[in-house]
Amino acid sequence: MLEELKKQVVKYALQADRSGLCKHRSGNFSVRDPKTGYVCITPTGMDREEMTYHDVVVIDLDANVIEAETAQRRPTSESLMHLEVYKQHPDINAVAHTHSKYATAFAVLKKPLPAVVYEILGLGCKEGIVPVADFGRPGTPELAINTVKALEKSDVALMQAHGVIAIDKDLKEALLKASYVEELAEIYYHTLVINNGNEPPYVSDSELQKWEYPKEIKLLDLLTRTSSK
Repeated sequence: MLEELKKQVVKYALQADRSGLCKHRSGNFSVRDPKTGYVCITPTGMDREEMTYHDVVVIDLDANVIEAETAQRRPTSESLMHLEVYKQHPDINAVAHTHSKYATAFAVLKKPLPAVVYEILGLGCKEGIVPVADFGRPGTPELAINTVKALEKSDVALMQAHGVIAIDKDLKEALLKASYVEELAEIYYHTLVINNGNEPPYVSDSELQKWEYPKEIKLLDLLTRTSSK
């Protein structure tokens, strides 16, 4: 089981690099095994193009290294942040931390991303914005605590002067959320440029809460599907 989770970590870490969400060994990714509670996490300072699942490190929630197949590999220095997420969110089994350009630019300004498009609805933003976690030095308990606090309001957050974090039940979805944050940040940036720095209109939180799947679409029920086989 852990071998498969390690392979997932490599797959999506590499995907993040190749899509431009991370560069130059930045960012980190992890998956938790719901059975053991162990966390498979990217090693520190390693080129993703050279990384194999043997390089992925396994740690427990107390930051003890459980397994390091390649002996010289150490878990990412930001492991405490990942572990704090898992401690505070028992339903979450994946964390993606990226350094995408547009989102990080707003993180530097400590500026939350507003609901300029409806797609923010899929990011679990309870207040209609992507929040910004207060600054914490990378690798410190302070960073972990500040980040988890921001994630009380959303499944995604900017990290002041740092980057983006996204959480979900699996790493594919967590990375997808991080990708949406970057897209939202880029759209927001361009609207500010086009609008001479003035804030664009937002989709209100009350409007976001009204969304539902269209009743007009007639779906097949289970009985119809079964009888048609």
